[in-house]
This record gives sequence, structure tokens and C-alpha cells, in this order.
Amino acid sequence: MSTTSSRLLALLSLLQSRRDWPGEVLADRLEVSGRTVRRDVDRLRELGYRITATKGPDGGYRLDAGSDLPPLLFDDDQAVALAVALQVVARGGSGLGTAVGEAALRALTSVRQVLPGRLRHRLDALPLEVVGMPPGSGSARAEVDGAVLVALGAAVHAREVLRFDYVSAAGAAGGAAGEPDAGPRRAEPHHLVTWRGRWYLVGWDLDGAEWRTFRADRITPRVPNGPRFAPRELPGGVDVATYVVGRFRGAAAGGVAWPCTGEVVVDLPVGRVAPFAGDGVVEAVGVRRTRLIQGAWSWPALAASLLRYDADLEVVGPPELVEAFRELGERCGRAAEGAAGGR
Repeated sequence: MSTTSSRLLALLSLLQSRRDWPGEVLADRLEVSGRTVRRDVDRLRELGYRITATKGPDGGYRLDAGSDLPPLLFDDDQAVALAVALQVVARGGSGLGTAVGEAALRALTSVRQVLPGRLRHRLDALPLEVVGMPPGSGSARAEVDGAVLVALGAAVHAREVLRFDYVSAAGAAGGAAGEPDAGPRRAEPHHLVTWRGRWYLVGWDLDGAEWRTFRADRITPRVPNGPRFAPRELPGGVDVATYVVGRFRGAAAGGVAWPCTGEVVVDLPVGRVAPFAGDGVVEAVGVRRTRLIQGAWSWPALAASLLRYDADLEVVGPPELVEAFRELGERCGRAAEGAAGGR
């Protein structure tokens, strides 16, 4: 190594990359003597790093947790991943509250300030939107290749038509990897969003001439991108958060209301209903009863979801919900009779 400082940084990077390092291996990797390694370890200890030494023929070093947070080193991918995660938390996508979001914003500012220009460019080309959600209501998370997110973000940032292969829901049902749809897709990418633990690309589908949401984990970008395009306005002139929430709820264009909303009184205290009500509205009715207004895609789905409380219900309205409970009861009865007949 040319200088002591560069050698110290290289040593710290190695110590962070795995739990235990034999002294001889560190000396070989750094192209120095064992004595120099010992001196550099002492210098890092003076800077606040807690490094323990093991004795014996295979003795070496281990970087342990200390009482204070010393400076850290990250490779390019780790630095971008950290900055993206801080963006999500700072924009309220974690459900951890305002104080944590403000702390994340301060941390993001500190990280971005010291990022090399090439990494800052990658981060700025990832214009993500975080669509809020109640804590604990997320679905199973889907892993997305970081390179895919960067490619999607760059296309959004540059306003360039995206060409990509896509695995639709039908293709994904065939297996874990799924088979891409026939032929490449073309879309004008407008927004990259996170919603319920998944990443989505919101764009204008040029082949179907309609707005679509594409799951990012099912996208394989093709290169190069297509020509630049002029931005379009989302249906109803709403912001992207309203559009995404409304789309997944099946709401009318420009709105976020569920297609089916009903009201019931549950024979449980409000404290036992509220944690499971999601975006529903709860109100105490006396000590042991709770008024609940809830929405869903359909009336049968709403009726079925209200049975989760395992308690007696009084349906306040509308009549469609009453009818859905009646149909659901008959369906359950037929299922029970079929099970009994098969014994």
C-alpha cells in the first residue's frame, strides 16, 4: 500500500467483510509484514474500533461491536442500497413514525454528501415514490435485482421508452421463475413506487394504450431504451400515491374508496378489533362492543373478512352486505355437508 491511511482503509474493509481473519492472511492481502498489521490494528483501535486478537498458530483478528459507532466503509452497491433504504424510511414507507423518518432524512443527507459522483448519479436516477401503508399490513416481499431498479429508475428519470420482457401473473403461476410473455413490452415509465413490500413501475403501456402497474421483480429490461416521451397526466389528475392505492382497491378512476363498504357492530372491545382493522374505521360502542366500517373488493370478500374476529356481528348496512352474509352462510353449509358426506 502506498500510504498508511490507504492501508488502514483497506484493512478496515477486510475486517468488515468477514468475521475472523488470520494474521498471516491479512499480511498477504495487504502485502505487508505481520508487524505492520499489528501496528495498523492498534491505530484502528485508537480510532474507536474494537478489534480482538486470538493467539496461537492460527491467531488472527476479529472486528467486534463496541460502545460507539465508528466510521464505516461500504462498497458501491452497499452504499446505494443504504441510501435507497434511507429514502424509503424518510418518506414514511416504514410505518415507524415521524421521529424515525426525520432521523433517516438526516442520515440520508450525511450519506449523500460523501457519496462519489458516480454513486450520487445512480441514486438521483432512482426517483422512487413511497405509497403509505399501515404498519404490519404489508404482503410478502418480493426480491428485485438492484440493477433492474437502477435501470427502471434511469428510464423514469430520462423519460425514455422502456423495452422489457415481463412475466405476467399467468406466467408466474407456472413456477418460481415463470415464463416471460411472448415478445417484449413497451411502456412510457412515469413512476417507480413501493407498495406493501413490493416495487412497481407505473407507466403508460404503449401496446395496450392504457395505464398499467408492472411488478418490478417480473421485469427484465432490454437495451437500449427507446425514444424520449412527453409526460402524461395520471387518470383523474391524481398523484401517484392516490392512483396506486385506488388501482389496488379497484376504486373508480381518481378515487381511493373501496368498491364495497359496509358497517357492522362487533361483540368485542375496541382494543381487540382495532389492531386487525387495517384502514377501517373503528369506534367503541359501550365497553364490550365496537362499530366498524370496512371496505373490500366485493361484498362476499367483505363478509368473509369480517368473520376474522370470531365474534357475533350485527350488520348495520347496506343490504348488499346482509345478502353477502346470507350467501356466505349457505356456501359454508354446503361445504360442511360435502365434507360430512365424504366420510
